[in-house]
Amino acid sequence: MTTAVADSPAAYPTPDSERLTLYGSFTSSSSFKPMLFLSLSGLPFDFRTVNLKKGWQFTPAYRAQVNRYGKVPVLQHMGLTIVDSNVILDYLARITGAFEPAGEQHRWQAREWLAWEAGNITNVAKVRHYSRFREVHPEVMAYFRPEAEAALSFVDQALAGRDWLVGDSISIADLGCWSRMVFMAEGGLEIERWPNILRWSDAIKVMPGYAYPYDLIPKKDRTFVGR
Repeated sequence: MTTAVADSPAAYPTPDSERLTLYGSFTSSSSFKPMLFLSLSGLPFDFRTVNLKKGWQFTPAYRAQVNRYGKVPVLQHMGLTIVDSNVILDYLARITGAFEPAGEQHRWQAREWLAWEAGNITNVAKVRHYSRFREVHPEVMAYFRPEAEAALSFVDQALAGRDWLVGDSISIADLGCWSRMVFMAEGGLEIERWPNILRWSDAIKVMPGYAYPYDLIPKKDRTFVGR
């Protein structure tokens, strides 16, 4: 049974329909995906923090008005509520044209990467989560760590001899995959083991608007005016 949570909003106001409103948490690699997209693109938007540690995502108000699944991130825009980090990236690319590959084949390949990421690079996030937030039986970690390492190796091989995962410029494929693995060091996965990922991530990090999740994602509600 869901109970009231201290400090959580009793209700969530209806956002300005023409303005992008993102709900997320600074500890969430999933939240980092759309946050990075919005920051790199310089779009104006409102951020609404969801305190995962206190369980705000499980409150009746959040489930009823924001995300019935009790997760982050969530994007609200033009009367729509869009859940799942990769679906949000897809939506943002479609409506803004930013980080959208030029050709149709590449556009579908970018979304193919997002689908693959959800089933594979997510293991990197699990290793980090079990290392930092939730202790699990060693056998559980022994299962997920090789899966995470295999996913990283696959991406590293895909980047051999090329700058970006799809086409000749950065796309939602790069943003989605890098954002999911951004906390890899917290799970004991040292990026130096994968030199192509290291080179690729360095290219993303020098882009205007980039910052590490703990610095980029606010701990309180905030309005971003864009640039």
